[in-house]
Amino acid sequence: MAGQETLYPLEFSIAGTPISLQGSSKSKERWKATIKEGPRERVRETDELGFLDRRPLAVTIYYFPAAPMEGDVDNIVKPIMDALISVAYMNDNDVERVAVQKFEPQVDWDFADPSDRLAAALDAEPPVVYVRIDDDMSWRRLQ
Repeated sequence: MAGQETLYPLEFSIAGTPISLQGSSKSKERWKATIKEGPRERVRETDELGFLDRRPLAVTIYYFPAAPMEGDVDNIVKPIMDALISVAYMNDNDVERVAVQKFEPQVDWDFADPSDRLAAALDAEPPVVYVRIDDDMSWRRLQ
């Protein structure tokens, strides 16, 4: 990663079951502290990083539960997004696109060409949450 000019894409995974938006304040704060360690570790690993600015971003969240998920997948998004403020992006209103998906163990799924970080998350013992923050806005139409 040496010589990288930007922080993005920023990828990391977290072992554990994500806390829902309906979780207790105390459990959500513990979960947010855990989430913040992922990007902080990535920053420590990388010699040259860009700095946080107000660029448009996309966030991908994949959840790999150990058993069928209880609750709704959309309820895990807000605590993760809030935890990344001032760590992975300046403000969550810089995020233009969020993709979230669960990959339950009883469903067959496959990734054709996972990044190294996603491959590591796939090899980890579930439950695992994989997060990717990216500044690639190539999906936008040029005007």
